[in-house]
Amino acid sequence: MAQGAVQVTHGGASRWRRRSGEYPTLAAALAVAGDGDVLSISPGTYRENLVLDHAVTLRGPEGGLGSVRIAPPDGVALTVRASAVVQDLHLEGQDRAAPALLVEDGAPELTDLRVSTRSAAGIEVRGSGARPLVRRCTVENPTGVGIAVLDGGGGVFEECEVVAAGQTGISVRGGGRPRLERCRIHHATGAGIGVTGEGSGLEALGCEVYEIKGSGVQIAARATARLTDCSVHRTSADGVTLDTDAVLTLAGCDIHDIPENAVDLRSRSVLTLSRTTVRRFGRNGLSVWDPGTRVDAESCEIHDSTGDYPAVWISDGATASLDSCRVHDVPDALFVLDRGSRVDVVDSDLSQVRNTAVSVSDGATAQLDDCRIREAATGAWFRDHGSGGTLANCTIDAVQTGVIVTKGADPTLERCTVTSPAEAGFYVSAGGRGTFTACRVTGSAGFGFHILDGCRTTLARCHTERCARGGYEFPEDGPVAEDCTGDASGTRPVAQTASGGAFAGARAGIRTVGAAQSPAQQAAEVPVARSAEVQDVRDGGPAAARGSGEVLGQLDALVGLDSVKREVRALTDMIEVGRRRQQAGLKAASVRRHLVFTGSPGTGKTTVARLYGEILASLGVLERGHLVEVSRVDLVGEHIGSTAIRTQEAFDRARGGVLFIDEAYALAPEDSGRDFGREAIDTLVKLMEDHREAVVVIVAGYTAEMDRFLTVNPGVASRFSRTITFGDYGPGELLRIVEQQAEEHEYRLGDGTSEALLTYFTELPKGPAFGNGRTARQTFESMVERHAGRVAQLSEPSTDELTLLFPADLPALAAQSAPC
Repeated sequence: MAQGAVQVTHGGASRWRRRSGEYPTLAAALAVAGDGDVLSISPGTYRENLVLDHAVTLRGPEGGLGSVRIAPPDGVALTVRASAVVQDLHLEGQDRAAPALLVEDGAPELTDLRVSTRSAAGIEVRGSGARPLVRRCTVENPTGVGIAVLDGGGGVFEECEVVAAGQTGISVRGGGRPRLERCRIHHATGAGIGVTGEGSGLEALGCEVYEIKGSGVQIAARATARLTDCSVHRTSADGVTLDTDAVLTLAGCDIHDIPENAVDLRSRSVLTLSRTTVRRFGRNGLSVWDPGTRVDAESCEIHDSTGDYPAVWISDGATASLDSCRVHDVPDALFVLDRGSRVDVVDSDLSQVRNTAVSVSDGATAQLDDCRIREAATGAWFRDHGSGGTLANCTIDAVQTGVIVTKGADPTLERCTVTSPAEAGFYVSAGGRGTFTACRVTGSAGFGFHILDGCRTTLARCHTERCARGGYEFPEDGPVAEDCTGDASGTRPVAQTASGGAFAGARAGIRTVGAAQSPAQQAAEVPVARSAEVQDVRDGGPAAARGSGEVLGQLDALVGLDSVKREVRALTDMIEVGRRRQQAGLKAASVRRHLVFTGSPGTGKTTVARLYGEILASLGVLERGHLVEVSRVDLVGEHIGSTAIRTQEAFDRARGGVLFIDEAYALAPEDSGRDFGREAIDTLVKLMEDHREAVVVIVAGYTAEMDRFLTVNPGVASRFSRTITFGDYGPGELLRIVEQQAEEHEYRLGDGTSEALLTYFTELPKGPAFGNGRTARQTFESMVERHAGRVAQLSEPSTDELTLLFPADLPALAAQSAPC
């Protein structure tokens, strides 16, 4: 057959009636062809627009894919309106407003086609009568959609490949309902697969979607889809998205290597997952939003997060159910937020969680039955008022803290066991509530049950074993505990009776309410002070009792700080007059005692804070006036649960005195993201409000950074009404500090040394390394070292030689430029 010729073999009822003819163009051959005829196309390029109205067979040379090119200058290259057979052709289109291959009717078989085009769509199936069978076809369309199924169209696509698409790889809308089998969609811009519109649907089996500049799969606007044994990976946006009443089923699928959310669904969408794996995702593995939105997962695995976000995020009234699932190697496992949001978890494993396995806040609910939590920082945290749910028959192992309940949250825990927690089995603080029935704590490095003041908690039939600090730690006015037991381990076990008394059992570690006690047990019980009253030797013991006049005199003796002294005296006068007015039966002005100290390091902020505490104690405002100095490292733990505990413990140590937080701005770094310091601030603000008479809080740091710190939390600025600025020391004040140091250590300044020091401090760089009073003390220490090196060479030094410091003993200026 000649190059570019078309041979038509006419079919017939009998073999002898068949005949064939050869035509120079496709149009001429189609004009004489009828149902059953075969058009054999010889190699060449045909710039024609073909329309198949009959059930003919149109084929290129077998095994010669690409040798026959249908490439018209515009319009649709091939339109099929019958149950024709088309195979071994290369279609090219150039019309941005039309597809390269259009199927409008019939059930044609399209096999081994290559569509390489810059059209609106590579292949378009349009209309309710269009049901093609498309096998082993390849579509490359860098300007438009790869495959579009519209307006009720359908069909089956087997082993097809969209190798590039400028828009969606496979787009289904307007009621289209195709089936994909073992197809590959990659290097699309927009979405790999998009299904939208009521009545639209898609079924995919064994397909792969990858290298997508956008989301892998998008289901929206009441559309439905089912993906079985499919893989979605290497997208630039979310892996799978559902929006506006979309319905999707994923069975045996693998969603992985996604930089954003692996699966995100909103607006009443419904997702059902079974035997599906979600792994290596940058944000949430499952992100579920809005009332009516629901996820049901069975026998699924979510793991290996590459970001710093919860694996499962449920908020704004959405719900999720996990049955026989595994969530592991993630920052946080389940986060449930907002009233109406709910998660139900049955027979599932949550493990290797860097922060919190289950977090419930803002009125949300979590129900866990027969679940296992292990190797997490915090097992479960019920955070605030209205948040709750039930944990039943759950085990929590190898965690920092088993369960935390704070800020009015009220969960129910039944028959739960916490094993080997590093800090506490169950921790309730900041007005948390909760009911604990038949729960156990074994091998805690801290307390078994640690419940702080103001928490209305109920314990029944609970048991503790081998808890290092004690089985139970309660305040005097604490929870109700009935029929609770513990072994003899621990140093300070405490039990709270139903009548409100606190007791310590030297051997049993618990007083069991309602149970008869032996005389030995009764004799072993002695009153135990509240934990807030236990003195921590690290804080230097209680302040010595001194009058306010003596302490103010010591304040006045400090070098410089004139404006600071005036501020402290004014504040002290306000407090003293207020106290006297109250004694006289008059109203006293409310004075907020919490302070902000701003200024450079070494300006005496810690010293003034210590004296301020003593002054308040002398006036009867504080019980002890001792100073507890902390910084970020003392308040912020490596996980969310320990941050609240550390902040609470620091606050408790400061009860009756001053909590001094140095470099407080470090709790809220500018690039904080999900930094746990914000949690310390939130906890601190709540404690300052609940215990405003018990502790004075002073936050300190650089001026600009502290201004930013005060804007972090709306409650922060309202708690601190007064800021005291500590200015840098001048050369004369630095000289005076050196003179004081010399006098204290029995040294004297020789002739010319004072003048040399004054010059030295004047010329000393005042950059970030400048330490003010610390620099002055370091200068004196350097002078003493140089003096020692000089005098050590003398065989019999005189008293003057042993005590006099000279200008030669001054360090070089360069030595003072290093950070202090």
